[in-house]
Amino acid sequence: MKKFCALLLIACAAVSGASAQTRAPAPPSAAPLGATPTPAPASPLDGTWRGTSDGGSCNAPLDYVLTIESGFVDGSAYDTTARGPVPNPNKSAPPPPGPGLWQIHGVAKVGAPFNLLSLASVKGPDHRRVQLTARGDGQSLVVSETSGCRRTARLTRS
Repeated sequence: MKKFCALLLIACAAVSGASAQTRAPAPPSAAPLGATPTPAPASPLDGTWRGTSDGGSCNAPLDYVLTIESGFVDGSAYDTTARGPVPNPNKSAPPPPGPGLWQIHGVAKVGAPFNLLSLASVKGPDHRRVQLTARGDGQSLVVSETSGCRRTARLTRS
């Protein structure tokens, strides 16, 4: 017990000594403390976009919710037909679960199609990723899968 207390005391002293060290001065180009950082420029595509895709070749539509902020895209798509585990009276191997939730990320471009990366949230070694292409179309955003089920969604700003 005495050794543990001594080690704990030494660790606390080391941590407090490390936090008391002075920092090197900031380079002259850095903003002074308290200054407001310059926000990233806004994009005409900024906002929250929602919509549902067609079923594509998989007959499984996705509900999309994308948020674009300063051109950065973050969102998800949910498969409304995905089901959880079901009873297996045959004692055979159950079918692998399909992806129900997709995470979507990318950088929006104004006036040109842009790519988005979609990653499936699935358990186990079944790692799925799908490339999406999005483009602004008047007051909507059209998102299309370039592989897989080849679904297309027309999203509106909400």
